[in-house]
Amino acid sequence: MAAKRTGARSKRSQPTSEWLQPMQARGEPPLSRERIVATAVELLDAQGVDGLTMRRLADRLSSGVMSLYWHVDNKEDVFDLALDSVLEYRGPPQMGEAQDWRGEVVYMLEDWRASMLRHPWSASLLPRRALGPNMLSRLELLSNTLSGAGVADADLNVAIWSLWNYVMGATITRASFDLSDDDRVAAQQRLTRLSERYPTIERSRLLLDNDWDGAFRKGLGFLLDGLAPG
Repeated sequence: MAAKRTGARSKRSQPTSEWLQPMQARGEPPLSRERIVATAVELLDAQGVDGLTMRRLADRLSSGVMSLYWHVDNKEDVFDLALDSVLEYRGPPQMGEAQDWRGEVVYMLEDWRASMLRHPWSASLLPRRALGPNMLSRLELLSNTLSGAGVADADLNVAIWSLWNYVMGATITRASFDLSDDDRVAAQQRLTRLSERYPTIERSRLLLDNDWDGAFRKGLGFLLDGLAPG
């Protein structure tokens, strides 16, 4: 027969029950999904994808690992939630006049790129994760804007994936291309010595060009010129 429940816990059950309780430090806010996600983003920003473990996350939250599972399913769930949280789109600031479709698309994609550059791990995670509501909302808004501008339904998917590839490629290249000014000068000098083999890129001073934002916007303009209804 099962033992009757009493107000006092038995000595045997007490350690197990306490083990399941959140190990909150005194003065810490309550554990919640929002706080877990925000802390996961901080950890990913500091240590990258490989640096996120449930143990490290729990330590940062002054919590027990098992307490996290009351709010998230597993580490994969944390990745999905953290990724989607940094891709939230709030739209352009309120202005007196509405932007044309190109202005809306440029703002939207520049914001997307800037969000991923603030959190470089996001660009590597995005192609490997299920798309969350924030990213799906971005794609829906982008699709709706292009459709309203006259892009035919038959061309809409090609337009979306072309812009996706452009933003992702530009972001990953910018985040990975970590050369100092001296490194760029040395690379261009080497190119100058090899100018007979590479005359065009030497003449354009390709390896000295670090106007990443300007190049992104101008290249995006080339793409949008091709998407504009004839």
